[in-house]
Amino acid sequence: MILARGAPVLSLIPRLIPGLIACAAVTAAALAVQALELRLLGRGWIDAIVLAILIGAAVRSAWTPPAALRPGIEFSARTLLEIAVVLLGASVSAATVMAIGPGLLAGTALIVAAAIGVSYGLGRLLRLPRRMAVLIACGNAICGNSAIAAVAPVIDADAEDVSAAIAFTAVLGVVVVLALPLLGVALGMSGVQYGVLAGLTVYAVPQVLAATMPVGAVATQAGTLIKLVRVLMLGPVCLALALAVALRRRAAPDAATGEPARRAIPLRHLVPWFVIGFLLMMAARSLELIPVPALPVMAQLATALTVISMAALGLSTDARAVARSGLRIAAVVTLSLLALIAVALGLIYLLALA
Repeated sequence: MILARGAPVLSLIPRLIPGLIACAAVTAAALAVQALELRLLGRGWIDAIVLAILIGAAVRSAWTPPAALRPGIEFSARTLLEIAVVLLGASVSAATVMAIGPGLLAGTALIVAAAIGVSYGLGRLLRLPRRMAVLIACGNAICGNSAIAAVAPVIDADAEDVSAAIAFTAVLGVVVVLALPLLGVALGMSGVQYGVLAGLTVYAVPQVLAATMPVGAVATQAGTLIKLVRVLMLGPVCLALALAVALRRRAAPDAATGEPARRAIPLRHLVPWFVIGFLLMMAARSLELIPVPALPVMAQLATALTVISMAALGLSTDARAVARSGLRIAAVVTLSLLALIAVALGLIYLLALA
């Protein structure tokens, strides 16, 4: 993340402006198309959030943004998304969390564990290298690119493996955001049901906003909460993998020193800052520390930042990367996601969510 490099914020602004302007242009185009929908069709059939992804991806496929635009696009795709998630915490109270119920929370944790096992098994069955299979499994089960980036240093993954895994999750993540609402409509799901489905299957926390905001506030709240439970599983999973790596190295010590090589796990990889921010904002809402008039303003700001971020996500997604990364990886990522969706639907109907 750009802000994590230690440079003063003010010195970064000139580098960010060109990319921010590009994202704003895509956002303006998305809002214009949505306004045209309202004018011609009487309602917005495709939300501005989804339109921003589609327009951005179309632009990216036909044109590669120059280096001068990349800092601003990366900032919008990551930092602005994370800020939107923090602001969204103000729309959720502790009462909402309790309303989800312990069964669903426990089921979410179990689904993450099962998804890792199934995805890893598929990867090994299709003869992917062990590290690549682990990367895909964790990205699919937890939070896409963020999980891949967090797990990679723990298991000493190669840069090529990381790049290939991220390329597929980036493209497939956009596909899920676009296609999942259609599945929800086809199945006649309620706001809570669809929110839980999105929270259990969409890769990144901010992408849950894009997948659920067009459906409604209930779906957004449920989806975000369930997704945060998945994200919080990243810490235990990284610790478990670190322990597994340590045990593996202990069994095969370094030839030069005779001692196992250990790698410390950065704290930021265990609990992302925006998850902490979301929880703090949720606590502030529960304790009534946020003025009531500020709540709709914060919600609107979160939506605006999300649209800009989705424009940046589209500008960062090159669908042609799929063709360059290999058929076996594509098969494992796709089959893993389909398995995750099937298990998520099973949990929803097993718990009889309304």
